[in-house]
Amino acid sequence: MNEQRSEGHGPMVELTGVHKFFGEHHVLRGIDVVVPRGSVTVVLGPSGSGKSTALRCVNQLEEIDAGAIHVDGELMGYREGTRRGEPTLFRLHPKAIAAQRAKIGMVFQRFNLFPHMTALGNVVEAQVQVLGRTKSDADTRARAILDQVGLSDRVDFYPAQLSGGQQQRVAIARALAMDPELMLFDEPTSALDPELVGEVLAVMRDLAGSGMTMIVVTHEIGFAREVADQVVFMADGQVVEHGTPEAVLGAPSEQRTRDFLARVL
Repeated sequence: MNEQRSEGHGPMVELTGVHKFFGEHHVLRGIDVVVPRGSVTVVLGPSGSGKSTALRCVNQLEEIDAGAIHVDGELMGYREGTRRGEPTLFRLHPKAIAAQRAKIGMVFQRFNLFPHMTALGNVVEAQVQVLGRTKSDADTRARAILDQVGLSDRVDFYPAQLSGGQQQRVAIARALAMDPELMLFDEPTSALDPELVGEVLAVMRDLAGSGMTMIVVTHEIGFAREVADQVVFMADGQVVEHGTPEAVLGAPSEQRTRDFLARVL
């Protein structure tokens, strides 16, 4: 378990009564989750439980239909105001949402690397385009991060020349180079061959040890046992159970949690 914790006040992430619909499909049904600053939260659950949707809502890749999400105390995607004397929420301009999103790093199932750029180029590009860093500064930062994830000897390789595990580590490096306050991982090992999973989880373990706040959607139960500070189990768009890994994975109180663990272990 992560022993080092970053300094700060209040939780890093709060989801309060979050609902999300896709048409008639009620995907999230009043989600409440609190992620302490500097902690690792692992989200488990069957396919279709709403795990990835919840993660995408935190990053404002999906717009919620009710409730609120705060990251580092800031209301995500909206500003509070009044209309006809009544308190209401107003959707932020896309540029303001992009500015909020800049503090959050996200790693997806698929690596989403630019195929025409080297590993170094992929990590440099967003720093220059989004953060406005000089090419020289971005290059220095990119090389340091690629070394951190064990790819100092692959900086000039293109994605097609890298294994899936190496590509995912480039994707993690790209996110880290933006100096995020929060890292979101959406099943980062699910597209990898089994023998490549360990190298990505090792990078994530190191990142957790550094005190980075992380929310990880995964089926890697061993990672959850070893690294998580809290485990959230979701089913049917709801949080069924949450607590320490020892409680949720070792002695779950809900039958749905027990059934899920029996299938995946």
